[in-house]
Amino acid sequence: MKTKSTLLGGLSVNEFLRDYWQKKPLLIRQAIPGFKGLLDPQQLIELACRDDVQARLVTNQRSRWALRNEPFEPADFRGLSKKGKWSVLVQGVNHFLPAAAELVKQFNFIPHTRLDDLMVSYAPKGGGVGPHFDAYDVFLVQGLGHRRWQISTQKDQTLIEGAPLRLLKDFRVEQEWVLEAGDMLYLPPHCAHNGIAEDDCMTYSIGFRTPWYQELAEQFLVYLQDRIEIDGTYADPDLKTQKHPSEISTDMLHQVAHAISKVRWDDEDIANFLGCYLSEPKPHIYFDAPARALSETRFAQALQARGVTLDLKTQMLCKDSTIFINGDAYPVSKSAFRVLRELADARKIAGADKLPREAAELLYQWYRDGYLSPTTNIGRRT
Repeated sequence: MKTKSTLLGGLSVNEFLRDYWQKKPLLIRQAIPGFKGLLDPQQLIELACRDDVQARLVTNQRSRWALRNEPFEPADFRGLSKKGKWSVLVQGVNHFLPAAAELVKQFNFIPHTRLDDLMVSYAPKGGGVGPHFDAYDVFLVQGLGHRRWQISTQKDQTLIEGAPLRLLKDFRVEQEWVLEAGDMLYLPPHCAHNGIAEDDCMTYSIGFRTPWYQELAEQFLVYLQDRIEIDGTYADPDLKTQKHPSEISTDMLHQVAHAISKVRWDDEDIANFLGCYLSEPKPHIYFDAPARALSETRFAQALQARGVTLDLKTQMLCKDSTIFINGDAYPVSKSAFRVLRELADARKIAGADKLPREAAELLYQWYRDGYLSPTTNIGRRT
């Protein structure tokens, strides 16, 4: 990818990945020219009050920080002053707003396996969440208003003890900029930063997760427990008496160790685990089946005429001949895989006269599950 990109400040994707990704911050003025945001503050607050949304309210009164998580009611925000230091943050806006999903698509040069979500925050003048660091990559796109960003590559990541947020105890500013609408700041993991609203301010944060190896190892063992089978039972026909009956015998230890050593896995097991784990929806996410589902014949006609589009909340990945969607794995033929991989890449496929029957049947099943729908011209905001 050698084409120069406005989004990346005139860098090609390859140059950005080589010189900045997970290495150092990058400020890009007018990364998205003309971008003014996708929501106004009231719309964001309304979204924060939905029962299927993750949201936080951070306040700072007289230098005392407080954090509250969802659920929220509109009344929770009515008492907040425009002059107060507070911020509301809403996760997964790309799951509810088509325009937000389109914004995220501009970052498709990063694999879908790494994408977390689009978080949108609003704060009046002086609001923010304090100096902190994150364990993921983030692109901070400025919408409404102006935000002052202070950053530091400091090694000291000691946190304020007892604070409700993970705030840095000793934040030492190294660089500082004020971002306006359309500007963007890329920050690699563990780069300390502090964003302060200069006026009514909304920031769009496209985050890319970096799972902890400990987390992956624990979840892989959970994945394995339903997929391993070791025959036989423990036996000790030559049992001998022991001086200490409470002691685990060496014979038992060796026999059990030998049995457990039969647990095996290979790259295919790892790939299937990653596909299921990384496409698994977060606990608060659920899917609605169509109220009046089309028959398979009518769905096939709609598929042929208009194609299908993934639901905004659907996560779809692929590897070799397996498709992963919302935590489930589907081994498919090569012809079906090519079609479904296109859907996973672009999140939609155009109409087609002929699709492999296997692919068409899976698409209908996923339609009935609420994972996708026939493509329509939807531009309505949530």
